[in-house]
Amino acid sequence: MKVLLRTDVDGVGKRGDIIEVAGGFARNHLLPAGKAILASDGVESQAAAMRRSRDLKDARDREGSETVAKTLVGNTITIPARAANDRLFGSVAAADIVRHVEEQTGAVIDRHDLILEEPIKTIGEHNVRVELIGGVVFELTVDVVAEA
Repeated sequence: MKVLLRTDVDGVGKRGDIIEVAGGFARNHLLPAGKAILASDGVESQAAAMRRSRDLKDARDREGSETVAKTLVGNTITIPARAANDRLFGSVAAADIVRHVEEQTGAVIDRHDLILEEPIKTIGEHNVRVELIGGVVFELTVDVVAEA
């Protein structure tokens, strides 16, 4: 069954794509949820308009992400934490890093954009991978220091 996607659907397609899906998937999931409409003969112009708006939004998102990346690359974010013998009492998590990034640089990022395998538990400099919208990827340097 041919449908026009009205929203991005993981593993299926993006907004404005005309795709062929199983009839049951379309009838039971896509159409009732409003994620797609049936692709008729006149729907091609609507699909083209959706793709244009998607491309414009993607370009704006990428531009915003590049601006944030330029702000953060080369900066070191200092995070004070309670510690003894180079080990922290607790840890520094993604939410802590995001809060200190905003306080120190004014740049706003989401904690889900940080790729942190496990919370930071030691004093010193750590590199944290950041993946922003639009495929912008960079390393953020985080310096964890002992509180005085």
